[in-house]
Amino acid sequence: MNRRSLPILRRFARSTAATSAVEFALLSPLYFLLMFGMAAYGIYFGAGHSVQQLAADAARVAVAGLSSQERQTLATDYVARNASTYAFVDGRRIAVEVADSPVDPNQFVIGLTYDARGLPIWNLFEGLPLPEMTIARRSTIRIGGI
Repeated sequence: MNRRSLPILRRFARSTAATSAVEFALLSPLYFLLMFGMAAYGIYFGAGHSVQQLAADAARVAVAGLSSQERQTLATDYVARNASTYAFVDGRRIAVEVADSPVDPNQFVIGLTYDARGLPIWNLFEGLPLPEMTIARRSTIRIGGI
């Protein structure tokens, strides 16, 4: 290194002209990971809420059924017709189960399971703790609606 380059190096070391760009380059990957992670988890939680709401709505529709078979038909038909209208839910990925409550014979339970593999949360980086790929929600309602 010659004597001419020494003042140039000192001036370069003291310069703060590009510090913002360097800080952005260092911190932006973490920032974007956090933002995309929050969005993906938000979509997952939104889908879980939609499945719960769908189960509750199906239970309210099925309460009009006079028999277990009729309640099953009403709930299954409601879910088939309306599942895709709920946010973040693909109606083709939902399974419906309607049964009398094992705890209380005056109640019945609507159970929905949703295969959440189509949600964007699974496209995040490997190694992150992720929730279950199947969202399962239930809703219980008294027979006769009382």
